[in-house]
Amino acid sequence: MPNDDLPNRQRLHHDVPHWVEGGSFFFVTVNCAERGREQLTQPTVSSALLESARFYDDQHKWHITLLLLMPDHLHVILSFPRGAVMADLFRSWKRYTARQLGVVWQDGFFDHRLRNDQEEKAKHHYIRNNPVRQQLCANPEDWPHQMHWTSQGLVIGPW
Repeated sequence: MPNDDLPNRQRLHHDVPHWVEGGSFFFVTVNCAERGREQLTQPTVSSALLESARFYDDQHKWHITLLLLMPDHLHVILSFPRGAVMADLFRSWKRYTARQLGVVWQDGFFDHRLRNDQEEKAKHHYIRNNPVRQQLCANPEDWPHQMHWTSQGLVIGPW
């Protein structure tokens, strides 16, 4: 039963404004449609999701600093090449992973541009400690469902 007193939900465009420097980092959260059900951390799904995200990185569609899968959502810190449309990239990646892996994603995603090193470090700490806060592991270093940038390139797995 619709309630006419409630405002309509506005769709976010996720366009990177022209005045944002190329290579700026973003904190992005993508949720599964059904929260509370493990979809993303099943071993074969987790591995394939991380590999598909690495493929996009290898193709220079985005540059991942940290990506961490939780049972029903993921967090990522990444940047995009100048001219890339964030919404199109995520739509394409979600469509592929839904078809190939059966992941049922929620429409859209949440993004926040990280404006300085302090914000980036805070989000990095938040992401890495998410499995510990949810009591899924004792230490962030133990969480297997992650990918992070090192001097050797992208590494999948625990730190």
